[in-house]
Amino acid sequence: MLTVAIKRALPNFALDATFSGDGTIALFGPSGSGKTTVANLIAGLVKPDSGRIAIDGDVLFDSARRIDVPAHKRRVGYVFQEGRLFPHMSVARNLDYGRRMNGLARDDNDHERIVAMLDLGNLLTRRPGKLSGGERQRVAIGRALLSKPRLLVLDEPLASLDAARKAEILPYLERLRAEKLPMIYVSHQPDEVRRIADHVVRLDGGRVAAAGGVELLG
Repeated sequence: MLTVAIKRALPNFALDATFSGDGTIALFGPSGSGKTTVANLIAGLVKPDSGRIAIDGDVLFDSARRIDVPAHKRRVGYVFQEGRLFPHMSVARNLDYGRRMNGLARDDNDHERIVAMLDLGNLLTRRPGKLSGGERQRVAIGRALLSKPRLLVLDEPLASLDAARKAEILPYLERLRAEKLPMIYVSHQPDEVRRIADHVVRLDGGRVAAAGGVELLG
């Protein structure tokens, strides 16, 4: 269970968001509504002015108790909109980066499972410049998963892809949902959210306008 109650002053508005849920939580709303900021606050990339963030009772941030767990210790995997792979590394080395940076022992069974789930086996020797946009995003997801996160944040992972590449990668995101790994999915596309989310938090101007099931999307 993820619980969030945070405030943060921004140039255009004051963000004030409170919500909780498990499974896949979609942060949904128009551009500029605060979706990515909330995701960054949860991951520890940005610090709230005040509030509390906890995963399964484990407190990541609590301004009253002066708790602020560093991002690299939160065990939150992050997939950015553009993937952010290392161009000089092969796919295999990119995949292994998250594990090594977190000081984790290699788990061959987990590695093989994730490579198979994301259909990455035939890409391992390639470099990112030789991959399609959809392939790069699959590698970015695999890298995040191999860091063994307790929460996966996906910040508009399909936004930079054309319709064909979106159709290619959506089934993989549905597989992730079936894995039962808690996720935050940032999007302003209702069709994506309907396929992936268990819960929807609709943001508008930095505030939670509504929270509930996918029926909020209309």
